[in-house]
Amino acid sequence: MSQGNAAVFVAEIGEAGRLRDAAHLVSWAGLTPKHRESDTKVRRGPITKQSSGLVRWAAVEAAQKIPASAGWLVSSCARIAERRGRNIATVATARKLLTLVYYGLRDGRIRALALAQAAA
Repeated sequence: MSQGNAAVFVAEIGEAGRLRDAAHLVSWAGLTPKHRESDTKVRRGPITKQSSGLVRWAAVEAAQKIPASAGWLVSSCARIAERRGRNIATVATARKLLTLVYYGLRDGRIRALALAQAAA
């Protein structure tokens, strides 16, 4: 992730403690799929695009430019792309990145990255 994207995340998200969990950040950024339900009929659609377009753009941009050194994230994106297509895989990876950003802002470190580096 570039420094420009990191600056966008810090400036737009602000204090991570105001959000209950990472899922709320992803939803706030508009990267969750639409889900409409009535009785037994369920319709799932494209991402909601609610709220901050700048955070959504930065997350998708960062997901498209993941370095090969992020092995588990790259392999996860490749698996999803095989099944669902490249665009859906990019958005799913952007959701994972925003989850990591949330924990980085909240805790000051990202435990998943530390575990991945220790395993390598």
